[in-house]
Amino acid sequence: MGRKIFVSYKYADSNVKDITGAATIWNPCTVRNYVDKLEGLLKDKTEHIYKGESDGEDLSQLSDATIWNKLKNRIYDSTLTIVMLSKGMRDQLKVEKYQWIPQEISYSLKEISRTDSSGRTVTSKTNALLALVVPDTYGSYSYFTEKKSCCSSGCTFFNNTSNLIFTIMGKNMFNEKKPTTDKCDSGSSIYRGDYNYMLCAKWDDFKGSPDYYIDKAYEIQDKQDNYDIRKEI
Repeated sequence: MGRKIFVSYKYADSNVKDITGAATIWNPCTVRNYVDKLEGLLKDKTEHIYKGESDGEDLSQLSDATIWNKLKNRIYDSTLTIVMLSKGMRDQLKVEKYQWIPQEISYSLKEISRTDSSGRTVTSKTNALLALVVPDTYGSYSYFTEKKSCCSSGCTFFNNTSNLIFTIMGKNMFNEKKPTTDKCDSGSSIYRGDYNYMLCAKWDDFKGSPDYYIDKAYEIQDKQDNYDIRKEI
């Protein structure tokens, strides 16, 4: 049976590298174009079922409450949440709890009980969580992650306190209860192993090996008791 995946993203964020080859000022490439590519990867290279919104589905005329009910049904039925982490994903002028992405992440991490058609109570489990970092307009990932040369062993920096991402995302990074750490030559801590509950992967790395990253996210989910998981916005 295929695993069920829900994709959370900022539809209109155009601060991304063009992957269409035909983007213009009037018709820019957006995160939605990356989701289209992702949907193809999930269908062509894995057995996983895509659970996010599909093209041709117009929700614009629906109330926020109706949209949220539709989204909750899809999230409830999923086992993995993929967040498209893009440079313009967060509206800096709007309170986080009123934005879709943190609401979707929060709901997917909670254990939600519902009554099924036969009258039984069925409770969802905490989803696995995978953030795909989308390159910005210049093809760079440095707004969130970059390789560092400050130590001989090499390390990767993740900006979990950036105001470009949501609090619930940052709090689900470096949240392993008993992390394995070393000291960098500069004196900073280096984390080893699976130290994030929210696994992070660059888009260019993921698209070549989607199964590897999806399997890794589920592997971390299986060890969720080892993490202080932030479930509230």
